[in-house]
Amino acid sequence: QVQLAESGGGLVQAGDSLTLSCAASGRTLRTYAFAWFRQAPGKEREFLAAVTWSAYRTDYADSVKGRFTISRDNDKNTVSLQMNNLKPEDSAIYYCAEDQLRPGAQTVTEQAQDYEHWGHGTQVTVSA
Repeated sequence: QVQLAESGGGLVQAGDSLTLSCAASGRTLRTYAFAWFRQAPGKEREFLAAVTWSAYRTDYADSVKGRFTISRDNDKNTVSLQMNNLKPEDSAIYYCAEDQLRPGAQTVTEQAQDYEHWGHGTQVTVSA
């Protein structure tokens, strides 16, 4: 059973950058697509970005396109989210998730219910 652990969150000012990391343990994440989601208090979980197992294809929500970049290092068993030009509305708990149901898929999904494994999240707070 894979375990996912996010790190890299924190308190930053508007305009700053952060890089979140998702480390997998228990087995390789090489075969599966990954995504980042976030959830702010009182709001639904929001899709941010996803990457196929080979990193051939990525997908981004309009709200973060051009500011966030998802990447992965299959040798290090990690997936990252580089976040630039952060805004106060980016404040939320950020989660990484693994699409274990579709190994080797050449597409990604934006639907949270399609991701079987989740980390516990890391808090990102952006002050104005």
